[in-house]
Amino acid sequence: TALESGAEAIQVFDDIDELFRVSKHWPAQQRLLAGERGGEKLEGFDLGNSPAECTPERVGGKRLFMSTTNGTRALERVQQVPILLTASLTNRAAVVRYLLEHQPHTVWIVAAGWRGGFSLEDTICAGAIACALSIERDSDCAGDDESIAAMALFEQWQDRLPELVRYAHHGRGLAALGCGDDLDYCARIDSVNVVPAQVDPGVLKAAKLDF
Repeated sequence: TALESGAEAIQVFDDIDELFRVSKHWPAQQRLLAGERGGEKLEGFDLGNSPAECTPERVGGKRLFMSTTNGTRALERVQQVPILLTASLTNRAAVVRYLLEHQPHTVWIVAAGWRGGFSLEDTICAGAIACALSIERDSDCAGDDESIAAMALFEQWQDRLPELVRYAHHGRGLAALGCGDDLDYCARIDSVNVVPAQVDPGVLKAAKLDF
C-alpha cells in the first residue's frame, strides 16, 4: 500500500537497533519509521502496520524503514535470492503476471507465519498465488505437500476471504485492537496493481510492469 501511495521505497529490518542506525543516515524529511510488534505500533515510530496510514499525503516520496513481528524477519532470511517479491491477497494478480512475464525456473512461496509458526492467512495467500499460476499456465503446479494443502485451503475459502481473515488467530487479535477495517482491506483480493520487488538487500521498490 505504501508503494502504491507513492513511497520511494521500503527498507526492511528484523533488528530495531539496526533500523535506527541505518535510518539516521537518511534525510529526516524523507524518511518514516514504520513498525509493530504483536500488532501494536512501536513506540517512537511514525507508522504502525496499518494500510490506512499509508496515504499519498503521508508517505509520498519518502522511504519507509520498517520492522514487523513476522514479515520483515522472513524477508531478511531470503534476501539473497535472485528475485524477491512481496505478495498479499491484494496484489496476487499483479505478482502472478510478473512471474509469468519473467518466467523464473523455480518459484518459492514463503509464508511469513506468526512468531515462527503456522499462519492461516499467510497460507491461504500462498494457495491463492499457486492456484492462479496453475490456471494461467493451464497446468498443475509441481509443488510440495504444503503448496497442495495451501491451494486446497484457498479453493475452499476463496468466496469467503474476509470471513477467513477475521476467523484466523492473528485476525482475531487485530480485531480486538480495533483493526477490523484493516482486515477487510487485506482480504480484497486482486485490488492492488503494485509488485514490491527487492532492488538491493532489504530494499523494496515498485517493480516496473510491462502490462
